[in-house]
Formats: sequence, C-alpha cells, structure tokens
Amino acid sequence: MNTAAEVGQSVTNGSFWFTHVHGSRASNLYPNKTQKKVKISAMAAMNLVVSPGVHYSCLKAGNRFSISKPKGYKLGPRAALVEAGPRVDGNGTPAVALQVLGGDRAAELQAEAKAMARAANASVYSPELLANKYGSRPVQAVKRTLEILVALGSFGTKLLFDQRNGTLDRNKRERAIELRSIFTRLGPTFVKLGQGLSTRPDLCPPEYLEELAELQDALPTFPDADAFSCIERELGMPIESIFSSISASPIAAASLGQVYKAQLKYSGQTVAVKVQRPGIEEAIGLDFYLIRGLGLFINKYVDIITTDVVALIDEFSRRVYQELNYVQEGQNAKKFKTLYADKEDILVPDIYWKYTSGKVLTMEWVNGVKLNQQAAIESQGLKVIDLVTTGIQCSLRQLLEHGYFHADPHPGNLLATPEGKLAFLDFGMMSETPEDARSAIIGHVVHMVNRDYDAMARDYYALDFLATDVDVSPIVPALRDFFDDALNYTVSELNFKTLVDGLGNVLYQYPFNVPAYYALILRSLTVLEGLALYADPNFKVLAASYPYFAKRLLTDPNPYLRDALVELLFKDGRFRWNRLENLLIEGKKDRDFSAKDALQPVLKLLLGPDGEELRTLTIKEAIRVTEAVILGSVADAYNSAPSFVQTLMINGNGNGPLAMSSGDLEAMMDLRNQVVRIWALLTSSETFDPALLQPILQVLQQPEGRSLGGRVIGGITQRLAARLLQQLLRTPTVPASSL
Repeated sequence: MNTAAEVGQSVTNGSFWFTHVHGSRASNLYPNKTQKKVKISAMAAMNLVVSPGVHYSCLKAGNRFSISKPKGYKLGPRAALVEAGPRVDGNGTPAVALQVLGGDRAAELQAEAKAMARAANASVYSPELLANKYGSRPVQAVKRTLEILVALGSFGTKLLFDQRNGTLDRNKRERAIELRSIFTRLGPTFVKLGQGLSTRPDLCPPEYLEELAELQDALPTFPDADAFSCIERELGMPIESIFSSISASPIAAASLGQVYKAQLKYSGQTVAVKVQRPGIEEAIGLDFYLIRGLGLFINKYVDIITTDVVALIDEFSRRVYQELNYVQEGQNAKKFKTLYADKEDILVPDIYWKYTSGKVLTMEWVNGVKLNQQAAIESQGLKVIDLVTTGIQCSLRQLLEHGYFHADPHPGNLLATPEGKLAFLDFGMMSETPEDARSAIIGHVVHMVNRDYDAMARDYYALDFLATDVDVSPIVPALRDFFDDALNYTVSELNFKTLVDGLGNVLYQYPFNVPAYYALILRSLTVLEGLALYADPNFKVLAASYPYFAKRLLTDPNPYLRDALVELLFKDGRFRWNRLENLLIEGKKDRDFSAKDALQPVLKLLLGPDGEELRTLTIKEAIRVTEAVILGSVADAYNSAPSFVQTLMINGNGNGPLAMSSGDLEAMMDLRNQVVRIWALLTSSETFDPALLQPILQVLQQPEGRSLGGRVIGGITQRLAARLLQQLLRTPTVPASSL
C-alpha cells in the first residue's frame, strides 16, 4: 500500500497545506483531518504520516506527489513526520523540500507542535490594545504614575541631600539597597531597568552594582502552591506524574518568573522548570502604556532628540511580551543552539517540549557559576576574561553572521560551567540584525580605521540611520572631529562606551533615526563589556573584537566586505602591505581563521569582469614586489660575498652592485621582508595546505589570468632592463686610496 498526499505552498507567506489521501493513521496534531485539506505553518512541520525512515523529495509548489512505501516495509506503530521547507530548484522555480522524519525526531516535532497549541492564546504586544484598555482607566493610570514619581522622586531627593551634606560616599550602600528595593516594589518593568544598570560599572558605583545584581535572580518569590498549580493547569496532568522530585522552593526568582529544580519521572533527567509570575501581563502592560505615552510626548515636543523614541519603546516592549510566551522562548533556544552551539566552548540547554507551555518552560539543567562571581570561577581554574572573550566572539557571530542575537546577556543568563564552557540561558529576549546592516557594520569599522569619514557617513544609509534623500556632507566634519581624536588611541586602548558616547553626540546633532535593532546591539555589547570590567578594568571590547573583523574582511565573499577590503588595502594607487600584515596577524587570533580562504574574494574580483581598475593597481604592485625580491636577493648575495668578490662586481661602490640610494635600497628591503613575513603568516596557519595554490594556478591559466601574468612579466622585464642599463652607464667611483 502507498501513502499519498497532495501538497501546496503559498510562496508569499511560506505556509503549506496537505491532503492526506490514505494511510493507517494521521498526525496526532490533526487526528480528525484525514482526507481533508489542512493549512499549517512550516515551523510546525506536522504535515504527513508515513513509515519511519528518511526520504527526500523536492516538488514544485502546488503539484500532487506521492511517497511510495519501499517493498517489505510496513506502517509502524509510530507515525513519522514530513519536515517541509521552501527552496528553489535548479531552474529557479519555487519548490517544497521534504524530509520524512522518523523515531525520536518525529516525536520531538510532535511534542513541540503540541506545546505550540498550548500557547496558542499567548498575549502579544499591541499599543492599540493597551491604549484601549488603560485609556479608559484614567484613575488607574494616574495612580500608577504617581506611585512611580513618588518612589523615584524621593530617592532623587535623598541623593541631593547627601550631596549637599557631603555624605554621598558614606551613604552609598544604604542608597543602593533603597534603589534595589524601589525597583523591586515598582515591579518587573523596573526590575528590567535595574538588571541593565547592574552590568554597567562605568555608570554605577560598586555598591550599586552589587545590590542591583540581586535583581537578576534573587527577587521576591510568589507562593509555591500557585507555581505548582500553574504547572498542572498548563500541562494538563498532575505534577507527580511529571516529576519524580521537585524542589520545595524556587532555586532562583527573576523578573518574569521563578525557577525550580526537578527530576523527570520518565527518564530521571535533571531539569530546570521556569514558571511565570501570576498577573505579570497586567503589571507590565500598564507600565508600557505609560512609558509609551512619555515617548509620544518626547517625539512631539523634545526637538533635541531626533530618534523615534516610540519605535524604540515599541521594540523593547515587543521583546518583553515575547518573553511571556515560554514556547516562543523554547523555540528561540532551539534556533540559537542550531546556529551557535557548534562551537565546543558554547553550551545551550535542550528544551523538553512535552512539559512546556506558554507559562511553563522545562529545560536541561546546567551546572555553572554566574560570570560576575569571579572568585568562584577562578577557584575552578577558569578565567573570567577568557569566558567573556568567548561571549564576545559568539555575540559577533550572532550580530554579524546570522543576525540572530541574544539581547539580554546579563550575568544571570551567562554561566561558566566546570568544563570551561559558556552557557547561555533565558532566550526570551532575542532580536535580529538585517542582512544589509551586518555587512555595513563591518564596513563601518573598516572605514573608521581607515579614517574615511565620507564613506562612514554614507554607511548610515545602509544602516538605515538616514533617509536616502538626506545630505551627509555636513556630518563628515563632525565625524572627523570626534574620530580623529579617538583614533589617536590604539585599538587595544579604545573603549566601546567611549565610541558609543561620542557617536551618540554626533547622532543628536543631525537627523538620525536609530533603528530599534541597533539599540539592542548596543545593549548586548555594553553588557558584555561591563561584565569584563568586573575582572579587568582595562578590558576593551574593540580589541577583543578586532580579530573577528579581520577574519571576515579577509575571507568573506560578500561584495560589500570585499570592496571594503580593497579600500583598506589600496590607497593613492599603492598597496598598503602593513595593513595586510596587521589584518593577518589579527585574523589568525580568531580560531575560525582559514588560510585557504584568505584573500580569495579579492582574487575573484581581480580576475572578474569588474576588476580592471584593481588589476591595474595589482600589476603595478606585483612588479614592485617582484623587483624588490629579485634585487633584494642580489643585495643579500653581494653583502654575503667575500670582499675580494665584491670588488669584482660591476661598478662596485658603497651601495654595492645596485644603482640606487641607500634610502631606496632600505625601502626596497623593507618591502621584501614584509612580503616574506606575510607569506610566513599564511603558511604558518594550521589550515594551510599547498593545494590552496592550485585554484590560483588554474585561474592564471584562464585568458584573463594569462593576460594579467603577461602584463606583470612584461613590466618586470622593463624595470629590470632599466636597472641594468642604469647600472652599466653609471660612472665608476674611484677608491680614495688610489687618489
């Protein structure tokens, strides 16, 4: 018997439908949909029931297809699933790629789909709904506003009196405790604010950092009975049938929920169970309504702030609301693990979908220490700086490779495991960097290092900071004034916050509109820098990041980055070998650097149809380098020869056999030595393979390559012939002893 189905795809929205024509059983998610057309999302991947095993098929959207049961196979007692995803076939036609899944993978997808069904009614952020809800409750809104103003106003007044009385330093601990208490009393929205401040030693004194750090996972708890009742209600089964044991009280309590340690009954696996606080939606909804009202006021009446404050508030609010949907958080963790846990020093816990819902999240338990507990980390033989550097490298991959990043990396969400891995937790607040912006950010760094302020100003179009009709020429002097001073420091001396603050001053003066994703990027990187400053006050995020930027520039085929590399290496018609050497030195510090990929994008451009200008520059530089290598070798041979041999050389004088000044000879030797060092950097890489030269040789055999090689050989021949003629015509010098 065959199992057949009809599949269609809506190319515009990525959704799929299927008709199960016949078969022994239907998907558990849609048990009553046999022989009916059902529209589902691709993410659910619950669309067909066939025999377990793996079978791949690709068919054009909307076409009928059938999957035949191999001879001898029988429909098993467990259903398998078809995981479908949009793709384009070899002819550029939209198609549906199918992979029939079986066994544990199929069961996992079924459990995930059921979890999604349990969270179907999860709230989403809607400014309109909040306005309708709280706009009709002015008394409640005014009461909450007064509560906030009184709490923060009284604290500010105390600080003012401390300053006037000269007791500001003496009362720091007391005031820090008061501020933590105020944030806790004001609720989850202000707890989020306190968590952000707790990672900024450049903004808050140590006493405040220590107290506010307790907001990460040491908040007041809600009754355990309410938590256990929530677990049973959400999962639809008694708690004793799920866990063989569960902690009597929370292990940690955060802004939106609290966590219990438990052991699964069916497997004995130790898990963390996060349960959402009751009434949390009501608490944050009113605060976001009030904050958004303040944003509307700023946008309308505060001209000095040109950024769309409401858009930033909406983005942050949307992310916080997503945190309230624990199934969404689980899917975020799953995606994050797929993208980034391929590195051996990154750990992302697994999600147990069968025991997860909109308000309950069950995940793998991770043993570890928070990154701000330096003594505990070092007692295990680990270094905080190494872990933070790992976090920065992972964050750069998040921001600039896949564009999917953890937007809330405070110490409570980052653990150092005993094995030295960096564990990421709490995937409620995630964000994405647009693809065009990823390349533009790297290009922006290159232009900054190159002091190309005109190009920096134009980058703001690609970053979506400026409308394309805005003239950037007035911005260039402001960028020059700030960065000329900032770039007098070395990369290792530059502080990320200094650059952000300086750039912020520029942004305020001109009609910039900072995208919401950019604000979350700044939050992510400044939090990581703040964590590093706990362990090393001299730590600089930019210095730790530069190897990644160098690697991407040298190896990424993206046209934007390729052009940025060419801009960096060539200036005024000359190749800057020192820049290439520095890039290779920094790029080799990145563990993913591959020598075989270095400069390949530039080589392809060089021999491509649009590379004539680059070919002209390369030919000139190749001639200059070849001349330096040949004549440098002649000079070495002359200098190493016995003195009586040197006197026999043509027109020998103090400069040896070469007709050039000592300054020119020194410059030529420096160039040759630099090229030799660069070659040594490439060949010393663990990934170097002499076979990587084969593609270059193959390319040089093509018409464009042969033409390029011929022009180089011709130029070298002319230069050497001119040198030889100059040498022959040079007037011999007479030794002083013969006069």
